[in-house]
Amino acid sequence: MIRRLFPHPFLSALLILIWMMLVNRFAWGSLVFAVFLGVVIPAITAPYWPDRARIHGVGKILRYILIVLYDIIVANIAVAKIVLFVPNRRLQPCWLTVPLRLTSPEAITVLAGTITLTPGTVSSDLSEDGRYLLVHCLHAPDPEAVLNDIKTRYEARLLEIFE
Repeated sequence: MIRRLFPHPFLSALLILIWMMLVNRFAWGSLVFAVFLGVVIPAITAPYWPDRARIHGVGKILRYILIVLYDIIVANIAVAKIVLFVPNRRLQPCWLTVPLRLTSPEAITVLAGTITLTPGTVSSDLSEDGRYLLVHCLHAPDPEAVLNDIKTRYEARLLEIFE
């Protein structure tokens, strides 16, 4: 019964949280409506997710989020320095092809979103077979180091969470 009511409990919690943040103040009516959305939307969309990803370890997810938030702050500072102090002729932009060990579409989506959220990099394309991610870097004097960071900081942790 609980599984039918909450087929995607993380999605339900996320919808409730996001709705309450959008409302930007606490009101019982808003909370009731948020819970309604958190129950109805996952229940309606559940048939379209027959092979949903299995997520392991709430602690691992929280650590991943903290690492990404830290990286976003550091990258914001680095990009600001590049924009303010590095002349265009000294920029070393590059395209990276990131070979993926991830197989879950949800995990690949989180990785691509993480890369795009981090200033200075953007995920541009996924190969047809889903085994390579194309990433553009604003300034990468050492492309191998950027690739290594993506593989060790993000992909390795996502492998632990999703697979």
